[in-house]
Amino acid sequence: MSEKCTGQCQSSPTNNDLNNNHIDSDDFGGKFVSTFKVPKMDCPSEERLIRLAIEGISTTIGLQFDIPSRLVKVFHDDNLDEITNKLQSLNLGASLESTSESCSKEAAKARKLDQSNKASEMSALRWLLLINGVMFLVEVVAGVIAQSAGLIADSLDMFADAAVYGLAIYAVGKTVSLKLRAAHISGLLQVILALGALSEVIRRFIYGSEPISSLMMIFGGVALIANVACLFLIYRNKEDGAHMKASWIFSANDVIANVGVILAGLLVTLTDSRYPDLVIGLIISLVVLNGARRILQLKY
Repeated sequence: MSEKCTGQCQSSPTNNDLNNNHIDSDDFGGKFVSTFKVPKMDCPSEERLIRLAIEGISTTIGLQFDIPSRLVKVFHDDNLDEITNKLQSLNLGASLESTSESCSKEAAKARKLDQSNKASEMSALRWLLLINGVMFLVEVVAGVIAQSAGLIADSLDMFADAAVYGLAIYAVGKTVSLKLRAAHISGLLQVILALGALSEVIRRFIYGSEPISSLMMIFGGVALIANVACLFLIYRNKEDGAHMKASWIFSANDVIANVGVILAGLLVTLTDSRYPDLVIGLIISLVVLNGARRILQLKY
């Protein structure tokens, strides 16, 4: 931790600094800033896991997320080893890139950005929760009627999204232990549902099935419209913070899954085979199961 804070932070305070409520590092905390590379951080669930993992460390006072670059900046006083261990325990490939002395202005900016735009984000999160929750119910019923493993698995993807957004809403103002408990419950539900979907894929593979391709394409299209609506909601807020930027990536990936279900339905029609439905169902179920695994690995 030998790198010195340079540039603007070492200059003498100007009138503008004083007028802008300059924050002393002693008042704000955050003597150091550590940058971590997290290769597997590519959606809101990973960001939420990271927040839950290190939020309870008393010396952690601010976070900055750079989703495209897979980087996390942690502003802290001490206990770098504890922060590193917490991040590495998530099995997201986290590694410490650098640690240097933190500028008080940089730390203050991180805290301000981390707490900004809560009202607009909360409104968007509620709508996202509603859309994904309703679509989970619609798709799971449609999947049963259509005998489609793909639709059932895609409904679980909707449930996973709803769980992430619901947890984000629930976590506001809660203690770390309650946040972790809620995350674990969400993870367990995802595991149960994902295993159920996988068992359906296996059962249909062994005993056969006759997926109704028209229903697959219709409800896959409905899910696609729902996720495009989610993208529109997120777009208006995606510059407000890393969580909303990550949500944009997450919903964009969901659109790909929806297109996969539609294409599987088309292939079922063209080939008169159930296997395209089983393949897309298997892929989506494994993705949901892997996300649940990451959540359950989070420790107190």
